[in-house]
Amino acid sequence: MRLPVKGLLAAIVALLGAVDDAPGRAANPPPPAWVKLDTVPYTLNNKQDAIAFVSPDMGWYGNGLGRIYRTLDSGRTWREIYRKPGTYVRTLEFIDAKTGFMGNVGPGYFPNVTDANPLYVTHDGGFHWTPVAAPAGPKVTGVCAIDVLRVGGKVAAIRAGGRVGGPAAIMTSFDGGATWKSQDLSRLTGMILDIKFVSATTGFIAGASASDERRSHALVLKTTDGGRSWRKVYESQRPMENTWKLAFPTSTTGYVTVLSYDPNPASVRRYVAKTVDGGETWRELPVVDDKRLIEYGVAFIDARHGWVGGDPGGYETRDGGAIWRPANMGVAVNKIRILPTGRSGLRLFSVGKAVWRLDLPRGG
Repeated sequence: MRLPVKGLLAAIVALLGAVDDAPGRAANPPPPAWVKLDTVPYTLNNKQDAIAFVSPDMGWYGNGLGRIYRTLDSGRTWREIYRKPGTYVRTLEFIDAKTGFMGNVGPGYFPNVTDANPLYVTHDGGFHWTPVAAPAGPKVTGVCAIDVLRVGGKVAAIRAGGRVGGPAAIMTSFDGGATWKSQDLSRLTGMILDIKFVSATTGFIAGASASDERRSHALVLKTTDGGRSWRKVYESQRPMENTWKLAFPTSTTGYVTVLSYDPNPASVRRYVAKTVDGGETWRELPVVDDKRLIEYGVAFIDARHGWVGGDPGGYETRDGGAIWRPANMGVAVNKIRILPTGRSGLRLFSVGKAVWRLDLPRGG
């Protein structure tokens, strides 16, 4: 039987539609989405702060209850491997599968924190932790940030600093953590919330102009001599602010979250600050007008595509911060980690109230 031309065209269109609708042949697959992982519920405060990975499969997270959990399967399952009441696990960094460092916020800021040791080291993958020997120099009260600088694939320096609410001090090791020296930075910043070195000589500190949050402005310090001296390169002009986390996807382009405590009902705009000249100058970019938003973590996979974590939710940009859109990536995200997964793409983890994961194709 011969179909008329119109009937033949209709049959072809119907056949193509059936092929497009066939299982596994979605014409427009949904974009990658963040997935909430199965972890132990956390109720102490609004967020957990610390997460670290040494591969897309192996990682750890910790919280203010002094508990550390480990995964060996990309976060599908977690096992509690360490518990120390009175310790507040503020930050984690691992050099390899065995050796890592844990920062404790220290007494005097959060309730029920009694542990006065600011920094710990493990050599068995996190099952046992021992205090790092007191550094040569001023006392360090607590640690909110740890930065591991690798040069040529080798660990060149480890820096640990803190803390929220002050006092501000930094510990540095140039021998893989065997020995440490400390530096008092309280005359330059009231707090140290994050540390990021982009080379052996150039690094940044996210801080605040005062240790009292009621009087502080957001602040970024820069060094170009390996941390021997620091200078201010950014300070916000609004009251009751501090910076929180830094991200440098390239050596010249960087971002920092600006956290506001201002109760003024008119204070609704939330910002990140951005540099494109290696941290010499910073420009504030609005994220959203939302009085509720408290910004915490920040991460970028390149100079344009990144995320800001916060409470009650996060935001994503694909154009270097000009436009931000809500991102369902968890509540009160404090830290975001990015792991390459070979040719297939990137794997991201966020930690806050819970732990979330995002798998991106290369270039996603």
